[in-house]
Amino acid sequence: MTVPDPSRKSVLVIDDDPAVLGLMDEKLTDGGYTVLLAQSGMAALAVVARTVPDLIMVDALMPGMNGWEVCAALHDDPRLSLVPIIFMTGLTETEHVIRAFEAGAADYVTKPLRLEEVMARIGVRMESAARIRAAHGALDHAGRFLLATSHAGDVLWATPQAGLVLRELSGAGDAGAAIALPTPLPAPGGVLLRHNVGENELVLSLVGVSGPDELLLRISRQPLVPQRILQDRLGLSAREAEVLLWISRGKTSRDIADILQVSPRTIDKHIEQIYNKTGLSTRAAAAATASRLLQER
Repeated sequence: MTVPDPSRKSVLVIDDDPAVLGLMDEKLTDGGYTVLLAQSGMAALAVVARTVPDLIMVDALMPGMNGWEVCAALHDDPRLSLVPIIFMTGLTETEHVIRAFEAGAADYVTKPLRLEEVMARIGVRMESAARIRAAHGALDHAGRFLLATSHAGDVLWATPQAGLVLRELSGAGDAGAAIALPTPLPAPGGVLLRHNVGENELVLSLVGVSGPDELLLRISRQPLVPQRILQDRLGLSAREAEVLLWISRGKTSRDIADILQVSPRTIDKHIEQIYNKTGLSTRAAAAATASRLLQER
């Protein structure tokens, strides 16, 4: 069994014509690429389920899934967000070319294939994708875990580390799972989602709008503060959790009022709400419950 050379870039060619597959296999192999072949759209999807190629070429007219449908399916997979797709078509009308770009293609070549032009376009697209991957890697290294979603929450792309964190957020190990975004969206810098993982809190915030249907988001990992633990475990508001935290530390209502710079009457109202939400009836029970939850984290 021949083990693929990881240093060689890989190209997936999707075409129902065995002659085209044979031609591209020979040319790409001679050009130093590892070649993956698929004779149908379904076969191509099976290939990318096992491995992520560096570039994909897809024919327009194929039985079953046509090229536009294959291209759209590939484009919807977040793992392939940085993989350029080159459309191969004998249809040169503007509407067909535009349709290919709308489906997610980065470029197109016409049939019959002019092999030297094809190889040049492959080289250019791979170089461009490599620069984008390097930029994403640099963002990760700088601690800026970024991703983009549609307004519906579908993940469009993610830096490598952001993709790993998304798997934690999804709870199902799926970095491509749609994110339930709040409506309306907060202002840039606002928090969209919080999720506790171990002793850390993952915070998803809105950076801004980067396209007509593209939101730029940032993921940060922060130590889980005691107040957030009480808020999440007991269903309290942020201020109620803060009051309960001070109660667990032995502070009186007047002490807490001074700390939070509000009136003692306001603190008493917060304590009443804590009792109502938790079913607790005394200050001592509230303090003991808070201490136990904080020790369990």
